[in-house]
Amino acid sequence: MSATLNPYATPKALVEDVGSSPEAEAVRRANLSHEASVRSIGTLYYLAALGATLAALSTVAQLLLQPRHTGVVLMLGAMTVLGIVFFLLGRGLRKLRPGVRVPTIALAGLGLLGFPVGTLVNGYILWLMLSKKGRFVFSPEYAEVVEATPHIKYRTSILVWIFLALIVAAVVAAIVIPMLSR
Repeated sequence: MSATLNPYATPKALVEDVGSSPEAEAVRRANLSHEASVRSIGTLYYLAALGATLAALSTVAQLLLQPRHTGVVLMLGAMTVLGIVFFLLGRGLRKLRPGVRVPTIALAGLGLLGFPVGTLVNGYILWLMLSKKGRFVFSPEYAEVVEATPHIKYRTSILVWIFLALIVAAVVAAIVIPMLSR
């Protein structure tokens, strides 16, 4: 009598636990808030890319109304380049790619000139990039830790969500109120 193979039988091979090591989890948890802050700066750069893209589209509309205007063409080129740079930096920051660290530092250094808000925001970005944790978050060792601990996620505080909602409401009000007063 020959033995038949049962496709529904449980596997007979030894299966090891392939979970992450406690050391990797400890390292990830120790750097998680800094990682989340760097990723949030990436989101901020995505928003800047969107703003530059909208400005470029507005410039295209202006160019259609005033053909052959050199200043408008230069503005279109500048907004297009800025949109691409902000998008690439945002993507790199969101994915913690080491290659975007230096360009982000350079751009934040220029942003310090935008007193007072630009100075505060870009000072924070510089601190995120240049601090010991910032250097570690962009290191290959930390990339391995992130890969080994995909189950660890940052949880945003409810206060941050409330603050964000208030900022969005203020921006929407700043846009809608002048439109209604016409």
